[in-house]
Order: sequence, then structure tokens, then C-alpha cells
Amino acid sequence: MFSLLFTSALVSSGFGGAHAWFRVACTSPLVSERIDPIINFGQIPSNHVHTIHGGSNFAANATYDSLLDSECTSCKVVEDKTNYWFPKLYFKDPADGKFEEVSNGGLLIYYQNRGDEDARNGGAGLKAFPEGFKMISGNPTRRGTKYALDDSSQEALSERAQFYSCLRYGSADGYDGYGFPTTDCESGLNARIHFPACWDGKNVESADQSHVAFLTGLDNGACPDTHPVGLLKLLYEVTWDVHAFADRWSESDGWPFVYATGDPTGLSWHGDFQNGWELEPLQNAIDKCDNPNDDTGYGSTEACSYLTVQDSAVADQCKIDPVVTETIGGTGVKLDKLPGCNPLQYGPDDAVMYMDGNCPE
Repeated sequence: MFSLLFTSALVSSGFGGAHAWFRVACTSPLVSERIDPIINFGQIPSNHVHTIHGGSNFAANATYDSLLDSECTSCKVVEDKTNYWFPKLYFKDPADGKFEEVSNGGLLIYYQNRGDEDARNGGAGLKAFPEGFKMISGNPTRRGTKYALDDSSQEALSERAQFYSCLRYGSADGYDGYGFPTTDCESGLNARIHFPACWDGKNVESADQSHVAFLTGLDNGACPDTHPVGLLKLLYEVTWDVHAFADRWSESDGWPFVYATGDPTGLSWHGDFQNGWELEPLQNAIDKCDNPNDDTGYGSTEACSYLTVQDSAVADQCKIDPVVTETIGGTGVKLDKLPGCNPLQYGPDDAVMYMDGNCPE
């Protein structure tokens, strides 16, 4: 499943080596649970279930220094103890209304040299993520779209940052859009999200994400004057195995998949990033491993001498135990409701996020 879905995603999305500077592949999750060190720092539990990859010191109160001290990482680049996380997807069975976890082929992170600040584009050069840096792309409360496609505001770019493809090989009727499709995806539901690539140069985090900004063209372009420091642009890619449930629903039932946020629209798709990179190797890789004359110019992580790529089997052994005691899924497990307090909210208005102890009747 891992290799098949990653190959499917790469072909469908058009992100070949010539378009990506390097890639960090993450195998099976480090852990899955309701913990969020960005939105709910120090709080246990958080609102909804996340799938977490990366450094083994992931925790509700994780810091840059604690991540660097991680004993292992579930991702393939050894110098990267970053934590990456995103909401879990569930199947809501039309027959009994119960929820089942949907598997995926792992997380693939593209580290892309984009924008006018990149040295190859005549800029001052991209910078490594600073110590303590955190960011989010996407909005867990989003249930509708508000902005025109030609709107270039930061709010509109944020809305367009998430994207889906319904992978169907041998068929011309695949789906590409900003929310969930309505039909089965025989080769997987491919979910992608762009991250901001511009930093204000001062704040390493902010509650409203105002310390970062998107490039003017989302995937490329210029940084706003308010955010003059260019960073590598991240793109997360996950392919969900929705086809495993194909014989248990029909189009007349309606799309049966929902995020752990209680989202049946797909518009709450989001990703979180807490920096755990060793800064010197990352900056060296940025400055010295983007060479059009060798394989580093074509997305080969292994070709960069400043990065150590471990085998998938080694990365897959990096696990930690959840600290929240609850059942969140598993093979054959059916849940009466989504973990936490996450009733389905269809929008188009933004959803209300409830916390344990504050759940409506």
C-alpha cells in the first residue's frame, strides 16, 4: 500500500523530481492521538485526532530542544526530528452510522525551492526554519469557500492551499477540487496542502499564523513586504485508501468519509509543522544541494551529502505510546462517535470546535 499509493500520488499531482527540491518520506505513524502542541500547547487532550509523524519526543509541551533530543524519527531524513501532523480520516458506515479509521500510504513532504527570495531566482537565498518555529496551513473549522479564484489576498490563498485528486487510472473522469469528491477513488483519494513560505523574520509562532505568509502565487511568486524572509515551501501529500470501503456505500448514500474534526466537506484539511531540524545540515542543504548539474537539482534527497536518508524499515520502527487513553480506531474497530466532541457540521458556516467537558447535548 505504501509504495503503490505514493507512486499514484506522484503521477497524479504532477510533482516529479524537476518540480521538487527534495522530499522527506514518512512511513507508518509515530503515533495517532488527540494531542496538538501548536493549537493546544500543554493541554491533554486536544480537540480532534491527528496522525503524527517525525521525532519521537512528540508531546503536548514539545519544544525545539526536546525534539532535537528525540531518539528516532518515523521519517527518512535522520537530521530532521520535526513533527508533522494532520487530521485522521474516518468512514461513516451508512448501514449503522458508526465510524471506522481509513488507512493511508504514509506522509510525503515536499521541500520546494520557490519564490523570488530563492537564490536561483535572483533572491537573497532561502533560510532554514529557525529554532522554535511552528506553523499551520489550513483551518479545522472551515466548511465552505468564501473567496473568488482570482482573489490574491492571504485569506484567499489559505483557502486554496488545500486540494484533492480522485485517483482513477484508465479513466478520464477523475476529480480535482478543493473539497471531497462524491464518488469512489479506485486508486486512492490524494490530499495535498501548500504551506506559507514567507516569514516576518521576528516571531516563530502566532495564534493567528500572522508570522507567516503565502507566496503571491501560492506555489510560487513573491513574499509580501511584511514577510521578507524566504523559507523552503512545504507541501504535504497523503493518499487515503477510500476504495477499501467501496462495496459498503453508493452515491445515493452520499459521500461517507469525514475528518476527525467532524468535517464531511473536506475543507478542514490542514497540516501542522513544528520544527525539529538540525539547522546547519538544513542550511547547507539549501545552499549547496540545489544543483541543476547533478541529482540534487532533480529532487534526490539521497544525492545531498548533508542529509542522511535511513531505510523505510528503520523509520517504521520509530513509535511512541499515546498519552490519551481512548479508542480512536484500528482494524475492524467501529466507533459510535468521533473521538472527543466532534459532531458532524456541514457548513457552509465555520464549524464550532468543542473541547472535552464543553460538549453540547
